[in-house]
Amino acid sequence: MFVLFGLRSKDHVIGTRVMTCEICHWEAPQQILRRTTKFTLFFVPLFPVKPASHYMVCGHCLGFRKADPRLIAA
Repeated sequence: MFVLFGLRSKDHVIGTRVMTCEICHWEAPQQILRRTTKFTLFFVPLFPVKPASHYMVCGHCLGFRKADPRLIAA
């Protein structure tokens, strides 16, 4: 008998804002993502294993960085 288990991370787009990128210094749309990681059993996500984290992706350089918590609340 086989038991398949593991972890799966999934990104959800929360919104987009036009801001200056901290990496390339261009004024471009920045996507705000929420990443959740869940425990899976037989490829079915069951429950989260750590708190959700927030990231920003630049529309110009595709730079990926952690988002400021104050920006998420606004």
